[in-house]
Amino acid sequence: MIIRRTWAMPNAETFLIPPISEMLAWRLRECAVVIDPFARNNRFGTITNDLNPETSATHHLDAIEFLDRLIAEKVRADAVLFDPPYSPRQISEIYQNVGRGVTMKDTQMGPMYHAVRDLLARLLKVNGIAVSCGWNSAGFGSGRLFDIEEILLVAHGGMHNDTIVTVERKMQDDLFAGVFGEPELTPA
Repeated sequence: MIIRRTWAMPNAETFLIPPISEMLAWRLRECAVVIDPFARNNRFGTITNDLNPETSATHHLDAIEFLDRLIAEKVRADAVLFDPPYSPRQISEIYQNVGRGVTMKDTQMGPMYHAVRDLLARLLKVNGIAVSCGWNSAGFGSGRLFDIEEILLVAHGGMHNDTIVTVERKMQDDLFAGVFGEPELTPA
């Protein structure tokens, strides 16, 4: 596993932060299908979603509804990007910006983000790349049969939280075997 630390100015558009942008350009260089359920104006995803209809995302749905549709369409991804709002305050601001009421349940990130990661794992091909951004390195985890390849810590100075990017590879598909008729990958 590679662990790197660097410094860069913060940006609400995570993928515009230079070291993160450089990492994604390198990691995604051979990926034809890249799913991003919280895309904003991200250009790294090929199938993108954001609640805000004023963003350049191709879809403007709730993340779970968006991913359920892709599963129904049997889409398979070479890479998935997980860069959701990092705090309850950010979730509240996003919902209010699109004229949607926000409840306490909406700001309880754990259950929703767990469900989104489960759906992204189903969409990702075996040996595919998952990139998670946030204030922790939790990622998709070994419980979903992912293996960490790289962690990038981007410090922003002062009392600003670091942005943590976790890159993982999907090792097997047996949690969802048979969903897409794909054979299971047997470890070497």
